[in-house]
Amino acid sequence: MPDLALELKHLIIDCLDLEDLTPEDIDSDAPLFVDGLGLDSIDALELGLHIQKKYQIKLDANSEDTRKHFASVNALKHFIETSA
Repeated sequence: MPDLALELKHLIIDCLDLEDLTPEDIDSDAPLFVDGLGLDSIDALELGLHIQKKYQIKLDANSEDTRKHFASVNALKHFIETSA
């Protein structure tokens, strides 16, 4: 897979309309929610839908595991790599 972390950063920026950010602004290990990037639950739903569609994986919005997968770009990357 090409640089999946970079691809995910572009996906986050594009699907959430974060026009003021570049992929370089997003730390792959920083939290995506609250601290770090500061996303909220609506952003999580939107991002989750895009990820499910793009990578053909299933996500359970109420699962504690899903929350862990969305902890950071690197956590998402690991989840997608192991689910594909």
